[in-house]
Amino acid sequence: MSASNRQAMINKTFRVLKKYYQPVATVADRSVLEHLLYACCLENAKHECVDEVLAKLEQNYFDWNEVRVTTIGELSEVMSNLPDAADAAKRLKRTLQNVFETHYSFDIEFLRKQNIRKSISDLEALNGVTRFAVSYVAQNALGGHSIPLSQGVFGVLVVLGVISEADGAKRRVPGLERAVPKSKGMEFASLLHQLGVDFAATPFSARVRAILCEISPESKDRLPRRGSKKEAEEHREEPLPEPSRPPEASTTSKEQEPPASVPGKRPPKEAKPPDAAAEKMPDTA
Repeated sequence: MSASNRQAMINKTFRVLKKYYQPVATVADRSVLEHLLYACCLENAKHECVDEVLAKLEQNYFDWNEVRVTTIGELSEVMSNLPDAADAAKRLKRTLQNVFETHYSFDIEFLRKQNIRKSISDLEALNGVTRFAVSYVAQNALGGHSIPLSQGVFGVLVVLGVISEADGAKRRVPGLERAVPKSKGMEFASLLHQLGVDFAATPFSARVRAILCEISPESKDRLPRRGSKKEAEEHREEPLPEPSRPPEASTTSKEQEPPASVPGKRPPKEAKPPDAAAEKMPDTA
């Protein structure tokens, strides 16, 4: 798709999404760390679910350091209303761990004061922090123009034809920030994220398909198909092996069974009974 066609498709996507979704406002008084942790949970989830999860974490744990040393299994239970609770728990724990190991503190407000490119580079250097989280913090905490894109959003953009499957695999959308003005960036990101979450959760939903086809009628041919042959092959279960039958009982007693022959070796000769006359012969010595 050419750059002009891509921009036109992105603008149309924005207009259509306004009809079906409402933008979610960002809480202004969050710290940089709180924005980062929010992004760890939001990547594949709805905003209201993330709000509930963070409220539970703040209620159940004394501080973020206690969350840092909690097992992923326990965190997954607390975060169970997220669609990817285990992965979100891993992202959250790894982010806290690496922030603490890098700065020996959870205070990263200095990122607001330094050059935004340097701040983004510092965030990218943290092991476990995803591109989505970096873009979310850059947009919502640092005042930058970087639109966070989840896996579901990349799927939407591929179906719409905005990007190719190769670009989707590389997780990049050429010219996205140029097509969307910075003043509209947060609104557009919120609306697109909601569609991406719905698409990832229910790709065969009539509502989701109607939205995609309203944006681009040609997307009908790129929509995922239920029960396609390729999908069936990918999800086909291997047949279970047949249970082995127990060996049938032999009618011959164990004592009467002939010894098993060994290849290349003669069977042993049967021992002859001793001669009765020899037993009765007296010892002449």
